[in-house]
Amino acid sequence: MSATRHEEKAIRRDLAAAYQLVALDGMDDGISTHISARLPGERFLLNPFGLRFEEIRAESLVTVDAEGKVLDDPMGLGINPAGFTIHSATHAARPEVACVLHTHTVAGVAISCLEEGLLPLNQWALQFHDRLGYHDYESIALDLDERRRLAADLGNHSAMILRQHGLLSCGRSVGEAFLRMRDLERSCQAQLAAQATGRPLRLASNEMAEKVARQYEAWADSPQGTERAWQAERRRLPEH
Repeated sequence: MSATRHEEKAIRRDLAAAYQLVALDGMDDGISTHISARLPGERFLLNPFGLRFEEIRAESLVTVDAEGKVLDDPMGLGINPAGFTIHSATHAARPEVACVLHTHTVAGVAISCLEEGLLPLNQWALQFHDRLGYHDYESIALDLDERRRLAADLGNHSAMILRQHGLLSCGRSVGEAFLRMRDLERSCQAQLAAQATGRPLRLASNEMAEKVARQYEAWADSPQGTERAWQAERRRLPEH
């Protein structure tokens, strides 16, 4: 098997695992939302539009080109047009990004509806200090012109809150994007739980938030970081 074919097989397996883990963790939304992965040759993998996330396997993923043309569709279900808009915007603007993950969780949508957005309240949230974009809602993402604004609002960040819509994360690997999204989701859940008490909130200082964010970055770049954590997550799934 050539290096390229071997690489594509590994990406497909990782992406299918991410879909199933998102479902397992309750971050899915029926057949809506999406996770994409970049393949060699400016091709991308997306979910077939009609399968629930727990149903997705490596062999069922749809391959599209940079313009959204379907190159391979094993299930014959096509893709979600809104998914292509959001994901193609990120992949085109950020060539170092290998995976983009988008969710509509209750906690994520709730935080996206708050004017203050995500607050520096807990360790999960501190990693996003000055590293989180915000994009104003423009209706269901079917207008391809929105891509340039999505890309501009994301900037060089690896996560973004889509106002009144949901959450987005990206990573240099599927595992990195998944782990980042789960931390963003937990940050939202923890904030809502703290706010629900009605008690005064203790926010971290800018200095502390920056220190912790840099610690997270160093961990992600270390051999003991993302890959080890991602393989541990994959072991939550059946062997196949």
